[in-house]
Amino acid sequence: QVQLVESGGGSVQTGGSLRLSCAASGYTDSIYCMGWFRQAPGKERERVASIRRVNEDTYYVDSVKGRFTLSQDNAKNTLKLSMNSLKPEDTATYYCVASRTTCFGYNDYWGQGTQVTVSS
Repeated sequence: QVQLVESGGGSVQTGGSLRLSCAASGYTDSIYCMGWFRQAPGKERERVASIRRVNEDTYYVDSVKGRFTLSQDNAKNTLKLSMNSLKPEDTATYYCVASRTTCFGYNDYWGQGTQVTVSS
């Protein structure tokens, strides 16, 4: 089993920055890919960014490219999402995810979520 704990959410104004962190514990050697999803009220859940642990290949949804950056510290089992130039449409609950097999399919593990609110 793997446990994921997010931190770093909060409230900022448009154009501001936040950095989310996800600390993984447990059987972390089983993790193939980690990333972040988000879900805004009344909207479908959306994959924001993913990183393949072995070679650090990254994926970003088009709406965050150039603004969000993923980084990982495998020694510390930590994943960070740096979010710059935030927009009101980035407001959502952000979830850290991990998969044992894929970056674009089923996620075996989910964190509890952290709220990001961007005001105009």
